[in-house]
Amino acid sequence: MAGKQKVRKACLVAILVTLLLQAGCAFKDIDKRIFVVAIGIDPSDKVKNGFRVTLKLAKPIGDVKAAPSPSFAYISNDAESVAEAIHGIETRVDKTLEFGHSKIIVMHKDLIARDIDTFMDFFTRRGDIQMISYVAVAEKTAEDVVSFEPLIETPTSIALYNYFDNTGTESPFVVTTFLFEFRREVLGKGIDTIMPIIDIDEDNQEFKVNKSIVLKPGEKPVELSANETKHFNSLVNKAQGFSYKIQDDDMTMVLNLDKVNMNYKLLVGNGDPRIEMNVTKVGVIGESSHRLSVSQLEKYNKFASEELKKEVMGLLTKLQENNVDPIGFGLRYRATRLSRKDIMDEWDRIYPEIKFTVNMKIELKSTGAIE
Repeated sequence: MAGKQKVRKACLVAILVTLLLQAGCAFKDIDKRIFVVAIGIDPSDKVKNGFRVTLKLAKPIGDVKAAPSPSFAYISNDAESVAEAIHGIETRVDKTLEFGHSKIIVMHKDLIARDIDTFMDFFTRRGDIQMISYVAVAEKTAEDVVSFEPLIETPTSIALYNYFDNTGTESPFVVTTFLFEFRREVLGKGIDTIMPIIDIDEDNQEFKVNKSIVLKPGEKPVELSANETKHFNSLVNKAQGFSYKIQDDDMTMVLNLDKVNMNYKLLVGNGDPRIEMNVTKVGVIGESSHRLSVSQLEKYNKFASEELKKEVMGLLTKLQENNVDPIGFGLRYRATRLSRKDIMDEWDRIYPEIKFTVNMKIELKSTGAIE
């Protein structure tokens, strides 16, 4: 027993000595930190081939109710790399930059045509930047987007976040891309990344997020219009709230489609390669310039199916002609065949020549509350 007690005492002394040798905690009080809530990256006008980084910083507010408007500070810096630009900003603030609450990274259009993986490497390597941060492209400059304060922005929220997290607006025009998705798709093969484009309206009062851009390394970025973005989002992400206007002779109708289902088959090997896509959209007629009859729903279904089929075919053809694939046809081809070294080279030869077949089915449940 005496021997065991000596061993226990020796262990206790060793633990105490170890604790005394431990370094102090690196914790800093919240009043010594300033939170970065958005990051913008533009080409630099001052540094050749450099970057201009803009940070949106949340200033502490003692009483939120007393704040008449959002309280943010904006600091920009130019350097040869993103890391150097941010380190330069650190010398201009009296607090530690805290990136843990930053949820959006906005890039200039001109940058995504460059070696995008190089300057985005900074964000994926830092452990304090969330991989679920949103990435987006600025229609004009990232500095304009990051520093813009819309009329509806409140002191306790960041308006840009509400576009992408499905807790605010839920629109089929808005594409959401996370940092981890961006990194995976830029470095991977078989699917190309698509990002939202953020613009500011003509009256300089609100954001406008209704277009997107497809990025493939080595290829020119392809911009999708608002209508093309809406079709892509409804097909791939089953976005709800899809409205579409159709015209039949002198009658105009607006369809409200609230359920979308899409699946496709890659038919390669027997005959000409093709992709057979089946699309079903369910909804109601939300508006019409003429009186409608429930007995004519099949007629409306048929006409709407033909019109939407043309729209989807136009989107697929545009993507194919520009050699980009944000839907992931190549990834499906790669995943459903035995892995081999040249499988993606094989797909690159097939994709430009593949034929599309779209089977569109519109199911209108009613003509609305009245006929």
